[in-house]
Amino acid sequence: MGDNSFLDWPFFEERHRALRANIQRWVQEHAADIDDADDRKACRQLVRRLGEAGLLDYACPKPGGSLDVRSLAIIRETLAHHHGLADFAFALQGLGSAPITLAGSDELKERYLPGTREGRSIAAFALSEPDAGSDVSAIATTAKRDGDHFVLDGTKTWISNGGIATYYVVFARSEAAPGIKGLSAIVVDADTPGFRVAEEIQVVAPHPLARLTFEGCRVPAARLVGEPGQGFEIAMATLDIFRASVGAAALGFARRALDEALARVLAREQFGKKLADFQMTQARLAEMATAVDASALLVYRAAWMKDRGAERVAKEASMAKMYATEAAQEIVDAAVQLFGAEGVVKGSVPERLYREVRALRIYEGTTEIQKLVIARELRRRESPR
Repeated sequence: MGDNSFLDWPFFEERHRALRANIQRWVQEHAADIDDADDRKACRQLVRRLGEAGLLDYACPKPGGSLDVRSLAIIRETLAHHHGLADFAFALQGLGSAPITLAGSDELKERYLPGTREGRSIAAFALSEPDAGSDVSAIATTAKRDGDHFVLDGTKTWISNGGIATYYVVFARSEAAPGIKGLSAIVVDADTPGFRVAEEIQVVAPHPLARLTFEGCRVPAARLVGEPGQGFEIAMATLDIFRASVGAAALGFARRALDEALARVLAREQFGKKLADFQMTQARLAEMATAVDASALLVYRAAWMKDRGAERVAKEASMAKMYATEAAQEIVDAAVQLFGAEGVVKGSVPERLYREVRALRIYEGTTEIQKLVIARELRRRESPR
């Protein structure tokens, strides 16, 4: 599968190299036969198979374990290279359960995490709303305390795994404090009365999404994750871990596009010679390969820093997410161009990559938001103490 020399970089240990080889074997043997035409059915199958193989342990660690971000990134890159929906299924088990892993009570961890890592339960992270996407402080969903319960009212949208999740970590306004200070994280089971999947949203690539509504939805107060008003902090801590892994998924798409393009130009003849012999083709390949390596360096630097114990890697994770997703879009587009008309044939690898890569520049913080985060962190570093 292309060039694996990056595994010799000092970011990695032998266990990471072994993991890469294991994931390559797994995805070829256990994901290749899954048809993503029905993305909801396919996601359920993939989650179950990932759990049976023990791979969800990396996204949802066992008691006493911790999230190794380099392992998350390696798995996401490798899965994305072969099967975009397999990457999605893996990542959402981690993203959806991470608030519980990071801040949940022992009771919540015992109730939700074993089924998540075994693939029996499907997790979801419910943050976005119709009027609160990038602006988390605008969240309007409420969670009012009523004795031993919270009563949730409001709407969430663009929720990955919406409609197939067993449980949702919902971010809602539970406190009187304004903006981000009033938010809390609460676990809502999919069968809770007052919760409803209002709409299944179809997008350009296989990706189960839904709009959710809460109408007098009563949830035991024990389902609160962390402390009241700690929701924003929990959400950002979760994204701090998984944001760089979005860059890793983009890197997987980009490597696949480069591999496919290189094979194409080495085989295709035009005007009496291989496409690879044209200087314009060589220049394009050089640009693609350089962008792949630059993306990998940023992604694995952020992951390495987090694994070494950095409390926050907001700047580094945002750089990785921003650059790798933007670069992947350009690399995939270049591959389509090198394939010519065959690159836009429905079902071809370049066409599939073209659809799959686009959403990565939007979810878990748009490119524009990543720029603001990076600039904010730069200003904070230089501000007088």
